[in-house]
This record gives sequence, C-alpha cells and structure tokens, in this order.
Amino acid sequence: MGDIITAGVLVIGDEILSGRTKDKNIGFIADYLTNIGIDLKEVRIVADDEADIVAALNALRARYTYVFTTGGIGPTHDDITADSVAKAFGVGIDHRPEVVERFKERYKKPGELNEARLRMTRIPDGAELIQSATILAPGFRIGNVIVMAGVPSIMQAMMDIVAPTLRAGERMLSESVRGDCREGDIGTPLRAIAEAHPDTTIGSHPFLDENGKSNTRLVVRSRDQAKLTAAMDAVRAMLVGLKAAQ
Repeated sequence: MGDIITAGVLVIGDEILSGRTKDKNIGFIADYLTNIGIDLKEVRIVADDEADIVAALNALRARYTYVFTTGGIGPTHDDITADSVAKAFGVGIDHRPEVVERFKERYKKPGELNEARLRMTRIPDGAELIQSATILAPGFRIGNVIVMAGVPSIMQAMMDIVAPTLRAGERMLSESVRGDCREGDIGTPLRAIAEAHPDTTIGSHPFLDENGKSNTRLVVRSRDQAKLTAAMDAVRAMLVGLKAAQ
C-alpha cells in the first residue's frame, strides 16, 4: 500500500457565496483527484476577503498534501487571490516579466494593456507558473498550493497541466449496488458490516426511484480489491436477507 495523498480545495469569490455564480469546479476537481489517486478531504468557500483567504489557506496547506484554489486571479479590484497567497507564504509579489511579455503580444492596441490587465501578471515570488500556449493569464504553484482560475474551462486546462507533477497515491476503488430498500431498513445491519470491514468505507445514498419511492444506493470503497470484494459480498448478502424477511 502506497502513501495516502490528500488534498483540500479553497473556492474563492463573493459571487459563489451570493449564489450569483453556481460552482462547477468542485465536482470536476473531486473526480479528477480520485482518478489519479488523491483523496479530496475538505472543501471551503470564502469571500473575497484577504484575511479570510489567508486564514483558510494556511489551515488547509498545513493539513493536506495539496491545496487547490479556484477564483480571484482576474483583472478586477476584488481579484485578490495572488496577493493573499503571497501574504500567506510571507513572500513578495510583483509583475512576472515573462507574463508581461505574453500580454504585450496579446494586447497591442494603444491602451489595451491597462493597469487592470496587468494585475493578472502579478505572481508571488518563487511561484512556478501554470500556463500553456492557450492560457494567457497563468495560474501558479507555490509550495503545496496550486492556484487556478475560476472559469471552469481554464481551470480544467490548468489541472491537466499540473496533474503530471503531483504525487499520486493508491487509487480508491469502489463498487455500488441498488438496495431496493429505505435507509432506515438497513441502518443497523449496515453498521455491523462497516464495523466488520474497517479498511473499507461504506456509504448509503437515498434517492427517489423511477416509481417515486424511497430507495437507497450503497457504495463500498477501499484501496484493497480483496477487502472491497469481501465487504461488498456482505452488503449483497444483507440485502438478500432483508428481501427474504419482507
């Protein structure tokens, strides 16, 4: 069994908290990390407030192998993620010359490369850029913190760039089964199965089925295929016994 690699996500933006913008990044990041063997353990959403960003970032980066941030690296006054990250790490921040040159190539008309756009070229000292030919304004990585855009398409491109550089752990395996029962019907026997299989995680997820009735899907997760199979066999046997009793 390899090391368990963990991650936290910090979503930054007043627009997320107000509901004006619906987050589309958390689910993508969660799926992505699971597929490369990194366990997403926590997600926080904070406003565009420097003190809140710094506090959340310092808490997460001390707790997890990696921290991924989204949002707040654009050209407006409330895009303060880069400054907040610099403050969290206690480093300076300035216009990165190679990024400025990219912007000069892109914005050639008089007045186009204004102060607002130049804000996006400010990178904390010591940070490594996350950019490609198709990404104008880069994200960056400093320490165990990966700073990415909030725009989903750009964020996804940045994930593809940074993923090969990350440490990967053992992938979490999972299997699921439809219970055709209610959660309350299986709570007690499911607890017994979970206690008998401590190296697995067993979850129950209620939903309304095609007949509009309460139903439950059971999901078993483990990094060990044999242990996953044993727990899943126990879950299926429990469901068979429940149906027979009914």
